Amino acid sequence: MSSWRGWCSVKLRYNYRLYPDAPQRESLARLFGCVRAVWNDALARRKAAWKADRARISGPRLQQLCITAAKRTPERNWLAQVSPVPLQQSLRDLDVAYGNFFDSVSGKRKGPKMGLPVFKSRRDHRQSARFTTTAFKLRPGRAGDALYLAKIGEIEVRWSRELPAPPSSVTVIKDPAGRYFASFVVDVPDDSQTLPRSDAETGIDLGLTHYAVTSNGEKIVNPKWLRRRERKLKKLQRALARKQKGSANRTKARIKVARQHAKAGDARRDFLHQVSTAIVRENQAVAVEGLAVRGLARGRLAKSVNDVSWGTFLRLLEDKAARHGRTFITVDRWYPSSQLCPCCGYKIGKLGLDVRAWDCPSCGEHHDRDIAAALNILAEGIRLKTLNDLNDVNGLNDTRSVHDVAAGLADTRNDCEGQVRPGKAIPTLAPPETSTAQAA
Repeated sequence: MSSWRGWCSVKLRYNYRLYPDAPQRESLARLFGCVRAVWNDALARRKAAWKADRARISGPRLQQLCITAAKRTPERNWLAQVSPVPLQQSLRDLDVAYGNFFDSVSGKRKGPKMGLPVFKSRRDHRQSARFTTTAFKLRPGRAGDALYLAKIGEIEVRWSRELPAPPSSVTVIKDPAGRYFASFVVDVPDDSQTLPRSDAETGIDLGLTHYAVTSNGEKIVNPKWLRRRERKLKKLQRALARKQKGSANRTKARIKVARQHAKAGDARRDFLHQVSTAIVRENQAVAVEGLAVRGLARGRLAKSVNDVSWGTFLRLLEDKAARHGRTFITVDRWYPSSQLCPCCGYKIGKLGLDVRAWDCPSCGEHHDRDIAAALNILAEGIRLKTLNDLNDVNGLNDTRSVHDVAAGLADTRNDCEGQVRPGKAIPTLAPPETSTAQAA
């Protein structure tokens, strides 16, 4: 599920399993091919126009050339066999892809750099097509509402939960395992997602032995979804390698491998949603350590790092915290959370990965490494949140957010430069005029 903030509503995605019959699967395959052909034709025209004289073809012109006029040609007359709405949405998606690329190059779009749109291949095992409200309906039936798609018919839907509001669009997806899904976009009132205020706060330390360790001592076991299926995957992949390319048996073997990966992905996704929802529901503030997941995924522990999917977990936490009125704080990745004593603040120095517990030479306390790191992350998150709130009160924050301060991008102007450690009181920063009067 993904979401983004609106003025008075939040757009949410609800995914459901579809069970089309044989004629409907054939119609969907034809639709996916038409959407792919329109995308490729439009992309080729835009590339050719830009290469010729640096010209840009507008969206209405592309629709006229790649859909309306193309239906009258012998080469593309089969475009008339499907609904025109998904074809038009394909052209809109192309415009969005180009817009994301130009915004990324100019610096308007945050996050990783976006590349130019690429051509779609018929060998891609994931296909999709999007319908707007004019091309689909939810019709009541004996086994629940059925999804009616233009020029395809009513498709059986497995309703795992009710939709909170009428959907504005639906995307029909076929995954590599041959399963079909319907992804509905629903507008939900913004205030309906806010949870009652909680007094609890937590810090989270992520790892591989335990998936997550919270500051209250809870340790969440790492399920190792892919590792548990390695033996069966190895057998299926060997069988796939023996099949002749292009044969029907190779297609069957490929689907068996894809189904095993789909089972691991479904279990992982369900686990991440359950854990992130429980953490956000129980805590008013959540502090986590910023991780360079992409860098870790290229190291010697790449398979294990990719299996735990830390990036998705942090994204879900941040998204659900913003949607439910919680505070999400990211602590700088270089903060020595596992080297500090949460009682007195003594820094013991770098510890090997085999050291899971240590005694503080200063206060003598015995610490579990992961729990101590979670406590330190929580204390640092509270400090950063307090500092950010004080900056807001004093008018020094401008557009700075808790995430920016926590990421260590720049020092704030009223930083007292003191050592703030867990267990010590956080200094109160007074306005400049008050400080001058007290000094005098």
